[in-house]
Amino acid sequence: MMKKAIILTLIITLFYVIPAEAQCAMCRAVLETEEGQGQAKGINNGIVYLMAVPYVLVGGIGLFIFRSFRTKKDKN
Repeated sequence: MMKKAIILTLIITLFYVIPAEAQCAMCRAVLETEEGQGQAKGINNGIVYLMAVPYVLVGGIGLFIFRSFRTKKDKN
């Protein structure tokens, strides 16, 4: 029973999405005065993109380390 509750909680957590804005207060104040909001959306997407790059790099390095340890373990 406890295992099912944990799995259900993990599934709900993974699929629960909260819309978030990635702009700082100053960027938002300047860009909200614009009428079309096209530039604000572009800057927001750029900020999210720049935020994701370090996570991808760290994940790639972690995967490389994991595979190198695994191959060393398999050879022994």
